[in-house]
Amino acid sequence: MSQISKKRVYEILEATEPEDPAADVVNFLLMLLVVLNVIAVILETVETIYLHYRIAFQYFSDISIAVFTIEYLLRVWSCDVDVKYNGAFAGRLRYALTPLMLIDLMVILPSYIIFAFPQDHRLLRSLRVFWSFRLLKLSRYSESLQTIVDVIKATQRELAMSVFAIVFFMVLSSTIIYFLEHDAQPEGFPSIPATMWWAILIMTTIGTNVYPVTIPGKVIGGLIIVLGVATFALPTSILTSGFVDELSKKRSERASEDLQKKREG
Repeated sequence: MSQISKKRVYEILEATEPEDPAADVVNFLLMLLVVLNVIAVILETVETIYLHYRIAFQYFSDISIAVFTIEYLLRVWSCDVDVKYNGAFAGRLRYALTPLMLIDLMVILPSYIIFAFPQDHRLLRSLRVFWSFRLLKLSRYSESLQTIVDVIKATQRELAMSVFAIVFFMVLSSTIIYFLEHDAQPEGFPSIPATMWWAILIMTTIGTNVYPVTIPGKVIGGLIIVLGVATFALPTSILTSGFVDELSKKRSERASEDLQKKREG
């Protein structure tokens, strides 16, 4: 009986069956709670709203953390019914270290740390940044966000190569500009690391008040702008291609499922 209950809990929380009303309702309610938490975190930054509804925000946060904690514990408890996480300890540990479970942990853990150290206001302020992880919980329930994750996974090798190209070009251009402009503008280009920040602003076309004044510096600076735009466009083109492939793959899968249902019907 316990094993059957555990399997059912896992099926509901992980939505393993495509047409499971209980799983749909539970996951919709959890997603709604995540969205409301994100809205609450945003509204709490408005001082007038926070001061007026401070107690309501606190109660809502406490209730949410309690629900998220129960959800987390149920997921860890029931995960060993999946053959991928078989094993009372080792299987649960592997499951707890998956990206989505780590996000879940980062959502609930700060609240318990704050509860343990309620008088440490500096710790409280520093841990509030982790409340933004509640937004990342949407990736568990949103097909759109999950698609983004799938695209990044599918193109991770190409993305890594493009990031390497960007870093290489940034270091090279920063070094050249530093040696060309440092003597003329020691305050504008005081070091290579400081020049790297200038290069990032130029390569992303954001711009800055500091610019080359020497002839060689202007020539190289112009090349950095042109090549920088092209270099930073690499990840965008890779992700765009990945999205096209992923959406095409999903359409094919849905078409196959619909065809299968028609044949069975």
